[in-house]
Amino acid sequence: MMGSTPERKILRVGVDVGGTNTDGVILDPSRASDPDKGIVAWHKTPTTPDPSVGISDAILTMFERAGVDPDQVASVTIGTTHFVNAVVERDAARLSKVAVLRLCGPFSQHALPCIDWPDEMRELVLGHYALLKGGLEVDGQLIAAIDEAQIRQECAAIRDKGIRSVVVNGIFSPIDTVHRQEETAAEIVRAEIPGCDVVCSREVANLGFLERENAAILNASILSFARRTIRSFREPVRRLGLRCPVFVAQNDGTILSSDMAARLPIRTFSSGPTNSMRGAAFLVRDEVDEAVMVVDVGGTTTDVGLLLANGFPRQQAAYSDLGGIRMNFSCPDIKSIGLGGGSIVRDHETAFTVGPDSVGYKITKDALVFGGRTLTATDCTALLDENLAIGNRELAKGALTDDGLAKFKAAVKHKLEKIIDTMKTSPEDIPVLLVGGGAVIAPDELKGASRVLKPKWSGVANAIGAAIARVSSVIDTVESTESQTTKQLLDNICGDAIEKAVAAGASRSTVEIVEMDSLPLPYIANRSRFTVRAAGDFDYSRADLSDASIEESLPADDTQGDEFSKFSGASSKKNPATRTTTAAVDIDMDGYKPKVRNRVWHISETDLGWISTGCYILGTGGGGSPYSAMVRIRSMLRDGVAIRVVSPADLPDDAAVGCGGGAGSPTVGIEKLPGDEMVQAQEELFKVCGRRATHVIAIEIGGFNGLQSLLLGASSNLDIPAVDGDWMGRAYPTKWQTTPVVFGERSPIFAPVAMADGNGNVLVMPTASSDFHVERICRAALSEMGSQVATADAPVSGAECKRWVVENTISQSWRIGRAVARARRMNQMDNVAEAIIAECGGSEAGKVLWKGKIVGVERTLRMGHVYGECIIEGMDAIDDDDSRSSLPAPRFRGLLKVPFKNENIAAIKMPRTTIDRETHETEEEVLAIAPDLVTIIGAQDGEAIGTPEYRYGLLVIVLALSASDRWTSERGIEIGGPKSFGMDHLTYKPLGKFVKPVSVIDEFNIAE
Repeated sequence: MMGSTPERKILRVGVDVGGTNTDGVILDPSRASDPDKGIVAWHKTPTTPDPSVGISDAILTMFERAGVDPDQVASVTIGTTHFVNAVVERDAARLSKVAVLRLCGPFSQHALPCIDWPDEMRELVLGHYALLKGGLEVDGQLIAAIDEAQIRQECAAIRDKGIRSVVVNGIFSPIDTVHRQEETAAEIVRAEIPGCDVVCSREVANLGFLERENAAILNASILSFARRTIRSFREPVRRLGLRCPVFVAQNDGTILSSDMAARLPIRTFSSGPTNSMRGAAFLVRDEVDEAVMVVDVGGTTTDVGLLLANGFPRQQAAYSDLGGIRMNFSCPDIKSIGLGGGSIVRDHETAFTVGPDSVGYKITKDALVFGGRTLTATDCTALLDENLAIGNRELAKGALTDDGLAKFKAAVKHKLEKIIDTMKTSPEDIPVLLVGGGAVIAPDELKGASRVLKPKWSGVANAIGAAIARVSSVIDTVESTESQTTKQLLDNICGDAIEKAVAAGASRSTVEIVEMDSLPLPYIANRSRFTVRAAGDFDYSRADLSDASIEESLPADDTQGDEFSKFSGASSKKNPATRTTTAAVDIDMDGYKPKVRNRVWHISETDLGWISTGCYILGTGGGGSPYSAMVRIRSMLRDGVAIRVVSPADLPDDAAVGCGGGAGSPTVGIEKLPGDEMVQAQEELFKVCGRRATHVIAIEIGGFNGLQSLLLGASSNLDIPAVDGDWMGRAYPTKWQTTPVVFGERSPIFAPVAMADGNGNVLVMPTASSDFHVERICRAALSEMGSQVATADAPVSGAECKRWVVENTISQSWRIGRAVARARRMNQMDNVAEAIIAECGGSEAGKVLWKGKIVGVERTLRMGHVYGECIIEGMDAIDDDDSRSSLPAPRFRGLLKVPFKNENIAAIKMPRTTIDRETHETEEEVLAIAPDLVTIIGAQDGEAIGTPEYRYGLLVIVLALSASDRWTSERGIEIGGPKSFGMDHLTYKPLGKFVKPVSVIDEFNIAE
C-alpha cells in the first residue's frame, strides 16, 4: 500500500517481526498531521524462519510500491519477539550456559543464583556460580575489596567447563561510580577467557539484587542468539543499499542501536505491546488528547494496556515476571486474554465458546474462509459482515445459525468489555483504540468506552510504533541530601538524564523528563534514592551516531546454526531427576491440609508461600518484603530441613522463648541479602544470657520479620519450634511498640540485646534503662552497621509469652495467603479483599475501605523514619457483570489519604471542600486508624504493596482489619495509636470487633 513520497531524507522505516507476521511501514514524520498520517507505504507478510527474509520482503515490497529511493530513508527500527520467545519457550538452541560471579562478601550465601527460577530453566542456563569478595554498602563504602586472584581462579573453572557467557553482579553496583568493582572484575574475566561475553548487572537493571541478577543472567544467556538475530536484521538493510542506522525497539517505547541491542537484548522483551500502543496513539493523535485504552487483537491473544497522556504505557509495579523468573526492569502493564482472529469457535449444546485455543499462524490454511475445516472468529466475523474482504465467506456459510452468530457477537463483546473494565483506572468511560490484525472481530461499541476507534492502518500499529520510537535514558541512584535539598538534587539528576539521552542520540530540543521519583531511605542519614527518566526524538543530523557495525568475527559458537530453521522445536526437556518448584501451584486448593501431628505443625512449601503472602499484607505497608526470606526458607525445605510451629497455648510456663528479627532500610534489604547474621546475633546473646532459647517467636508478623521465627527455629539453625504468634500482630516502626511493653510487667523487656551486621561487627547491650533507650541506641548504631542488622532479644518465659503474645498470627498469615491464592486460581480477584477479610473474622472484624488508583505520593525523612502520604483516587473495581459476585458493588468517589511512618497509620477520606486553601480533617473522615491495621494491596494480584513501592498509577485496594485486643487497652492505644505517630488531633475509634485468628494447629491436628 502506498501514498505520496517526500523529497528529503527523513523517512523512517518501522518493522515488527512477530511470531506470525512481519509488518512494515514507511513513515514521513513531517506529514504526520496529514490525512494519511505521513504513511508512505505499509505491508504485512508471514514471518520467515530466517527473519532477514521477511524483513527484506517487507521493505522491498514497500519500496517498489511507493517508489522510494533508499537514500530517502533516515532510519530502520525493528521490533521483535524473538528474544522473549527464546526464554518463554525455554529453547536450548537459543539459550547458552551462563556463569555467575557475585561480588558479595559474606552476604547472599543463602539465596544462590537462580534460586527462584523454575527448575528446568535453572538446569538449562546456570552452568557455574561463585560468591566472591566485594560489594558496597548503601553509602558507597566497601563491604570488601575484590580479590583478583579469586576471580582468576573461578575463570579457570569456567573456562574448563566451556562456558562462554559470564555475569558479574555486585551488591549496590548500580551506585558504584568510584570503585567500579563490576567493571574491574569484567576486565579480568575478558583477559582470562578471551572472546567470552561478560555482562555487568548494573548495565541491565537497577536496585534489587536477585531481580537484577536474574535479568543479567537471561541477558547473558541469549547474547549469542541475539547477535545472530541482529545480524539477520541488518543484512537486508545492507542488501537493499540503505545507508542509515538500524535500531531495535525496547520495552519502554524507545530505541536501542542495533549494537546496544546485541549487548542488552533483554531490554527488547516487551517492545511488541509497547509498539502497538504507541502506534495506535499516533494514528489518533488529532482525535484524542487524553489517556486511552489500547486493545491489540492478534491471531491468538488480545493484549490490553493503558496509554497515559504522556504517550507512554502505564508500567507494571516494582517487579515483572517472565516465564516464572522475577525481574526488576520496567515493563508495560499489559493484560492478555485468549481471544484473536484465529480463536476456535465451538457451539455445543451445553456451552458456546470462543477460544482460548486458536489456529494461530495456520489461519490462512485452517479457517473456513480460506478453505480449511476449523470454525474461527474470523469466519464468524466474515459471516456477520458481508463487506469484510477476508477470504471467501461463501465457504463459511451454514457453519453457524443466526442464533449462534448472535452468541458469538455477545461472547466477543463480553470478553473485551471485561478486560477493558479490569484495566481501567476510574469508573468513567475512556476512549478505546482497536488495533491489530484481528481487530475486525471486535464490535464498534463497547461498554465502558466513551468511543471505539478503529483507525486506518491499525493492522500495522506495531510497525508504526517502532518507526516513531524515541531515545530515552534512565538514572537510578542513591545520593546524599546533607548539603543539597531534594529539589536541587532532582534538578541535577534531571540534567544528567537529559545529557545521557542526548549522548544516546536524542535531539536536545526534544528531550523531556517523563518520569521522576525520590524515596528517602529509612535509618540512613541524609540518603535518598532518585529515579529519573528522560526521552526525546532521535537526532538524524549527527554524523557521530551512524550505526556501529557488529563484529563480523564472532566467537565460534556464533558461526554455527545461523539457519534459523534449526531453532524451531529445539526446546529443552526437563530432567526428571530435578526437584520441582511448582508444588504450591499444582495443589488441590480446597483439599490441601497442612501437616499437623501431635499439635506440632510441620511447614511445607505450600504453607510457606501462603504465610509469606499473608505476612506482607499484615505488614500494613512496612516491614520490608518477605520475598528474599521466603526463597531462602524454601531452599532449606527442599534440602530436607524441618521447620516446626507450636501453639502458644502449649508452651510450658518455664519455656525460654527467644526472639529475633531484622532492622534497617527496606532498600538495603532488597540489595544486601542476609548471610548468617541472624543466627550469629542469637549465639552472641546466649553468651550474655547464660541460657539458650527453647522456642522462638517473631517480633512482628508483618513483612520480612514475619518469617524470621521459621528461619531461626529451623533444624539447620537453632532447631527449636517457632511459636504461632508475635509481639505486634502487624508491623510497627519501633521496638517499644510491642505487646510486652504494652503490658509493662517489667522493664526493660528488650535488654540484653545483640546486633550483628553480617560483616564481622557485633554489638551487645547487656542492660538498658528502658525499652525506649534500647530503641534509640540500636537505631544510632544501625546507620554505622550498614543500615541493616539482625537483632536478638533476651528470652522471656513461657508464662510471660502466653500473657503477652498476639496469638495465632502465623495461622492468620497462612489463611490470608490461601485466600489470595484461591482468588487467583479461580479468577476472582474482584473479591480478593473480601476473601481476606472473611479469613480474618468477617465483616465485623474488617472492611474494604477504598478501591482506586494512586495519584500522589509524598515522602520525607524524620529521625530515621520515612513519613509520607499516599493519595488514592476512588474508582469502582468490581465487575458488575460478574455473576459470581454476591456482594453489592460499592462506589468509591473522591480522594483517600493514607499517612504513613514506615507503616500505614490511617485511612482518611479527604473532604471535597477546603477553607482558606487549607484542608481540614474531622473525626467523621477517618475511616480507620492505628492500632487497627490499614493495608494496601494490588487490585490485580492481591499482593501487598509496601510504602516504598507506592507510585503513581498503581491500581490498589485499601482494607482495614481490627487490631488484636492486646492493643485496645488505654496503654495499648497510647503506645500503638495515633498519638504515638504524632497525630494528636485524631482519636482512635475501633474499626470493629477483633476476632481471634483460627489456629491451623487446632483445626488440622492429628493425634498419633
